Amino acid sequence: MTPVPDYSPMDCGQYSRLELAILQRRTLRLRWVWQGITHLELVHPVDLRTRRHAEYLILRDALGRRRILRLDRITRFDVLGPG
Repeated sequence: MTPVPDYSPMDCGQYSRLELAILQRRTLRLRWVWQGITHLELVHPVDLRTRRHAEYLILRDALGRRRILRLDRITRFDVLGPG
């Protein structure tokens, strides 16, 4: 398997916060950048995955769609109350 180009791992403390938010079924206010555009959205984290040497957040957006977001695209997140 070839690694994902230019992947930068997330800080372990932040990764642990994501894991805890998933276990506690908390909502996240998530900010990320994709193709030069900054996005801000409330999401429900579902799982974390590793593929091709990169880490991903599996989430559900406000419309209930399942989405996959590479962790190094996330610029900030806040853990909110239960979903």
